[in-house]
Amino acid sequence: MKRTVLVTGGAGFVGSNLVDSLLQDGHHVIVFDALARAGSELNLAWLQTRHPAVEFVHGDVRDFDAVSEVGRRADVIYHFAAQVAVTTSVTDPTTDFEVNALGTFNVLEAARLSNRQPTVIFTSTNKVYGGIEDVTVAETPTRYHFQEFPHGISESQPLDFHSPYGCSKGAGDQYVRDYARIYDLPTVVFRMSCIYGPRQFGNEDQGWLAHFIIAAVTGKPLTIYGDGKQVRDVLFVEDLVRALRLAAEKIERTAGKVYNIGGGPRNALAVWHEFGPMLERLSRQNVDVTFCDWRPGDQKCYVSDIRKATRELEWEPQIDKETGIRRLWDWVCANKQMFEQSKPAVMPVS
Repeated sequence: MKRTVLVTGGAGFVGSNLVDSLLQDGHHVIVFDALARAGSELNLAWLQTRHPAVEFVHGDVRDFDAVSEVGRRADVIYHFAAQVAVTTSVTDPTTDFEVNALGTFNVLEAARLSNRQPTVIFTSTNKVYGGIEDVTVAETPTRYHFQEFPHGISESQPLDFHSPYGCSKGAGDQYVRDYARIYDLPTVVFRMSCIYGPRQFGNEDQGWLAHFIIAAVTGKPLTIYGDGKQVRDVLFVEDLVRALRLAAEKIERTAGKVYNIGGGPRNALAVWHEFGPMLERLSRQNVDVTFCDWRPGDQKCYVSDIRKATRELEWEPQIDKETGIRRLWDWVCANKQMFEQSKPAVMPVS
């Protein structure tokens, strides 16, 4: 069944990949985006070139009237628009709150007041679990790991919002969950780990895997915060898009639920002591890095327990970390010119 789908933040990294998938299947897609993040204009141009019928609305989720106008036409809403960096939230907590908490509230209210009662799927974050201080973290020469949780952190882990970003995304997370309980609105929360892939304009504050690759390809300096042993499970964006679409297709089963979504234990990676050698093999040279102190809110280890999503969505990652990292490397190399500029100005290739 063809639907009208609203994607807030639809010109972002995850958004543009999802929009492309939906348009290929013939859905009418409304991209609602403020184009505030570097690379979003390039992703929008890429979408418009591939799909001239895509509808674009330049708007901000802090503007309820604008959100309501597009929301009332949607059968499904994917809410991705967000302030995405912990560091930015620390320096500018007001904007972080307005975009993440108020913006999510506006989307929910637009959906609640719509005659269509659209499905709302929200991308939350593993940061809602905070530092996970109650879980024992062991250390090896190359990485940290959870001593008692070989499958990773499940949805039953207590919430512990840490940093303004954790608080603002956590507030949105709980509002989305509660609107399913109180208003019977069909909502789903994805608490996501590290997503990576093509059309990701990673920087030092967010999108670390892409940022490291971009720095290696362009010869820019690279800083590691912490000791480089911190571990994340990484998920290729195509696998995330598949999970997002399954959550909407199976809404009778997924409504009101929360899922931890990531690469899981098989795709866990120490951010430098394991990824660094991979990067040097790809670049065929040594990559010089500078080490600095840990940053606020950084977790020594986070790995998603994705077994609930596997059971209920019939989903699991299909692209392993070695294959996905190689694909991202090839995409960055193919678009090296735009990353060498201070502000990208060239439309990325496929």
